[in-house]
Amino acid sequence: MTTEQPTYFRKGFGLGPEVQETLAADYTGRLVDLLREREYTLESGGLTLRLAKEFGFCYGVERAVDYAYQTRKKFPDRKLFLAGEIIHNPHVNAKLRDMGITFLASRDTGFDYSSVKPEDVVILPAFGVTITDVNELKALGCVVVDTTCGSVLNVWKRVESYAKDGFMSLIHGKYYHEETRATASQVLKYPGGTYLVVRNMEQGHDVGDYIEGKGLSREAFLEKYRLQASPHFDPDVHLKRVGVANQTTMLARESLAIGEQVGLAMARQHGSSHRAEHFRTFDTICSATQDRQDAVSALLTEPLSVMLVVGGYNSSNTISLAALCAEQVLTYHIADAACLDAEKGTIRHLPLGAHEEVEVQGWLPATGAVRVGLTAGASTPNNKIGETVARVFLTRGVDPAVIG
Repeated sequence: MTTEQPTYFRKGFGLGPEVQETLAADYTGRLVDLLREREYTLESGGLTLRLAKEFGFCYGVERAVDYAYQTRKKFPDRKLFLAGEIIHNPHVNAKLRDMGITFLASRDTGFDYSSVKPEDVVILPAFGVTITDVNELKALGCVVVDTTCGSVLNVWKRVESYAKDGFMSLIHGKYYHEETRATASQVLKYPGGTYLVVRNMEQGHDVGDYIEGKGLSREAFLEKYRLQASPHFDPDVHLKRVGVANQTTMLARESLAIGEQVGLAMARQHGSSHRAEHFRTFDTICSATQDRQDAVSALLTEPLSVMLVVGGYNSSNTISLAALCAEQVLTYHIADAACLDAEKGTIRHLPLGAHEEVEVQGWLPATGAVRVGLTAGASTPNNKIGETVARVFLTRGVDPAVIG
């Protein structure tokens, strides 16, 4: 699906101005605008709140949501379907459901299109979809609105070039994540295309150790990574020519460290000339992800009592921000303002690596000077950030309506 056809759209429908008022009503926030006006700082009642200078919706997310709204406007009488979630934010996805868009269920091989008819419309999410999904949609002949982020498309080009040149793609990401599944599928366009997905530095070390002839046996390696590797992956064959890429929302420094670890292992085992010829690496973290990570790193150089990270619990870029913050200050990853109970003084949050929320009492001191840092993932709308700011001040007994 690289050529625009009457049933395939990647550039919207020219209805942006017509949906802007609705988008603004759904997703803007007064307190966020006020924070920008005041150098990202609000102070009242002994509480100083500092907002990272890059936060919330990125261009790719704005574009995807905008195109979804345009699609509803363009096809008011047609059935609209969405392949999974448009982005990883429950509030945005709930809005789309309220607009009559049906979310398609995911299967091991892609999404379930059994209920889609040729006259219907299918929206592809910002993460993209797999080659299998694309082929199914072509066969159906329905209208497709593709909101795949440009940064994701750049990664696809990178892994395609690896596969075309006979390199295995080593992808730093979460093998079950929609974006990583879509990216990995791109290598299968080429005969012998192969990939391996590694989640973190620990798994990167597994790869490096195997290249150097130590660590896991071939059988143990294949068993450990059977869900993370392409069909016919053979570490004895495919770890000799490696190209590194990553899911665009991972922690950038970890992606670079994994690539360096694997490159050094190849040089130690086979020599520097082998590495130069048979190893490629390229930072495919998107600029918006990098900007948000850089902005929060800058904020962390200031004295902070606590850090709040706002965003969906299944949002990879939000999790990366929380991990970065937790290294230096007490950090709470919360889904939205509802996680803060101003009257009880409690906070519900998802600890790093956990699968369930926990509740903490007295997370914010009731008296005395306190400095709260705040950031939000690239799929978090401004209204949800503003609601969180308001709830923080309410917890200290400050009416956010008087902040102005």
